[in-house]
Amino acid sequence: MPSSIVTIQKKDDHTQKLVIVPPSNGLTLTGNVSIPGDKSISHRSLMFGAIAEGETVIEGLLVGEDPQSTAKCFRQMGATISPLNPEKVIVQGIGLGNLQEPTNILDVGNSGTTIRLMLGLLASISDRFFTVTGDDSLRSRPMSRVVEPLQQMGATIWGRNNDSLAPLAIKGQKLQAIHYMSPVASAQVKSCILLAGLMVDGKTTVTEPALSRDHSERMLKAFGAELEIDSQTHSVTLTGQPTLRGQNVIVPGDISSAAFWLVAAAIVPDSELLITNVGVNPTRTGILEALEMMSADITKENERIVAGEPVADLRVKHGKLTACTIEGSIIPRLIDEIPILAVAATFAEGTTVIKDAAELRVKESDRLKVMATELGKMGAKITELPDGLEITGGTTLNGAEVDTYTDHRIAMSLAIASLMAQGETTIHRAEAASISYPMFFETLQQVISS
Repeated sequence: MPSSIVTIQKKDDHTQKLVIVPPSNGLTLTGNVSIPGDKSISHRSLMFGAIAEGETVIEGLLVGEDPQSTAKCFRQMGATISPLNPEKVIVQGIGLGNLQEPTNILDVGNSGTTIRLMLGLLASISDRFFTVTGDDSLRSRPMSRVVEPLQQMGATIWGRNNDSLAPLAIKGQKLQAIHYMSPVASAQVKSCILLAGLMVDGKTTVTEPALSRDHSERMLKAFGAELEIDSQTHSVTLTGQPTLRGQNVIVPGDISSAAFWLVAAAIVPDSELLITNVGVNPTRTGILEALEMMSADITKENERIVAGEPVADLRVKHGKLTACTIEGSIIPRLIDEIPILAVAATFAEGTTVIKDAAELRVKESDRLKVMATELGKMGAKITELPDGLEITGGTTLNGAEVDTYTDHRIAMSLAIASLMAQGETTIHRAEAASISYPMFFETLQQVISS
């Protein structure tokens, strides 16, 4: 395998550029891939361990920039968290309602999950003051979707742009239970309100227009909270003032990280990959359903339950993809995977339409605009819609200079697309991938054969 297929170069401004040059005779992807731990579950295991009583032991934690931000914030508020590593992390919890007022600003970096979930906890701790900020990207992302329901519960929160942008200041106080009818299906919104509800008297209910990922509900139950789930109305009700006790948590592999390998092997001729230990929680498997609609050759093997979460190994082989329409209730279950689905659609026969995904405009970047722009530079026939993308497959991609906009999912999606491009592709600010997948480019080099 030529070492020049994937190279990383450091630039003068301390960013990195990734250069991918597929060999003229093509390449294939083969082997087994072990993916990082699920980012959503990693965040929650650190948070819930911190507010529980006793010790929580976490195996398989994602050691990326976002979980590091979560750990740092909760250490500042009194929890003892051992150095993060995938083998074992130990959290000494301080008990519900006992987070301490930090002596400095809490900096969540690029992690929207950290700030949105944490706000629910901070707003409900009486007589303590907190200030929360993040990087340039996070400070432009809307926080009103969690601030407004918290204010309905009685929270006192100040911020820029009518309390909708970080930095945010929070004066913790006793809150009231509410029944919140969420206008969006968002696990971050739902989880924030439920975490605020831990400290209130009575029952807090969140109803969504569609089902969002349920990692918070599963883990809160495991830690001792009382929840009622109504799958018919997409509602969850939490009874306040539970006693949370530390647990042993095993974090499965992140299906959002697996998605890049699923698409890569599906589009690169003669490829076959086995992706091991993937979390296949039904609220997260929209990517599998969408790829099935596109006729991808994917099979589940060794299905099992690990610490309450369904897990499987996924085998994917190259095959002919066909276009489809991705819309409606499936969108919340694959929202993070749409950038790499856009890459799959570029190599599918026909025109793929993705709709109902306006949520992507307020992620780490405007992912609809960025994917349309950057794949367009490579020659893809891709049109940006108000709430999605329209992609006509079958066009040959050419190497180009593209940019990640410091968005980790954009970085990895463009890298997969470049495997099938003619000539050299340079991806600027490629270091963004480390936010959720620190070893992505090394793994890519390992599975390439030519």
